[in-house]
Amino acid sequence: MKVTDSNSFGIAIKNKRKKLGYTQKYISEFTGISASFLSDLENGKKTIELDKALRIANLLGLDVELNERG
Repeated sequence: MKVTDSNSFGIAIKNKRKKLGYTQKYISEFTGISASFLSDLENGKKTIELDKALRIANLLGLDVELNERG
């Protein structure tokens, strides 16, 4: 999946989480990262750092992709 903004990044994260059968609560308990943060991430809530980094990469002609390992 080609990632071009925080929304497409969030969709990729959500799709992978669901494919693995994990809930946001499970990930939250396992990592200590709040479920509300995970929800925001999956819903494409912009953070200055991520969105800015993606915009600069796009501006420079770089593609950001998430690829399954293995």
